[in-house]
Amino acid sequence: MDDQLMTGSVVVGVVDTAEQSLVVRDAAEEALRRGAVLRILHAVEWPAPPPGSAESTGRGATAQEAEHVIASFAESVGQQYPQLAVVPDVVSGPPAQALLDRSSAASLIVVGHRGAGGFPRLPLGSVSLQVATHSECPVLVVRPGEREEPRENRVVVGVDVDDLPSGLMEFALEAAQARGAALEVVHVATRPELLGTGPTGPALMDDEAVSSSAQEGLENVLAPYRSHYPGLDLQGRVKRHQPAQALVDASRQAGLLVVGSHGRTGLKRLLLGSVSGKVLHTALCPVAVVPAAHTDRAES
Repeated sequence: MDDQLMTGSVVVGVVDTAEQSLVVRDAAEEALRRGAVLRILHAVEWPAPPPGSAESTGRGATAQEAEHVIASFAESVGQQYPQLAVVPDVVSGPPAQALLDRSSAASLIVVGHRGAGGFPRLPLGSVSLQVATHSECPVLVVRPGEREEPRENRVVVGVDVDDLPSGLMEFALEAAQARGAALEVVHVATRPELLGTGPTGPALMDDEAVSSSAQEGLENVLAPYRSHYPGLDLQGRVKRHQPAQALVDASRQAGLLVVGSHGRTGLKRLLLGSVSGKVLHTALCPVAVVPAAHTDRAES
């Protein structure tokens, strides 16, 4: 069952907590949308055995507990989604590394906002942030409980019209299409890119001219996508806030927020730790991070 079946799978990292069932549910629905196998991963870091005890005994007990955790999630998914192929995956080692090792073959990795893969009390910035930063495939970060609030059927993607990888847009377009959702494309118009040159040197454009120019540029970028996706409600929005705050604001009623790593979310100079990192910490809906490696493959 392994390598061939696992290619293109959706991998979800879990721990033994009740709230993780919501993360697994989101992962299962993503797998169904993609027609993919769902791989439920639980990583175990073996504790050091007490002095004088048998190391294998402690590891055996821990492995049994891990198998029980995985079996419980797999059974629940099987009951809710009987048509979905589910593969349990218990591994030893750091949770983040276990997920990253699978990112080259997976189509998507799903983690909880906190505690994904083995550490329920650690904040984002530990496992989830490591995976979102270094994964070779897109990563969906889910904040358990957030789906219980009513939201618009809308996907939001943050872009930089001067540096827009086709893979980022394709991910967002496919996500919106699979959900039957509108796609809102947000570009943040920032002051440095809006300098003009006058008789006495550089001059700032007024806010109305800034917005108009940025909106025109965004519409030009979106034109080809409109023709390729004629049935999709594709909306372009120019914001005048800081990039991260603009995207967080847009997430309030969105079902999914899509951002690129390495600064492709409104300011190409900013890296994941600034714009996308802040979005991951504070967005009010699930966040999908599309890595540069994924967008580069899509463009090649």
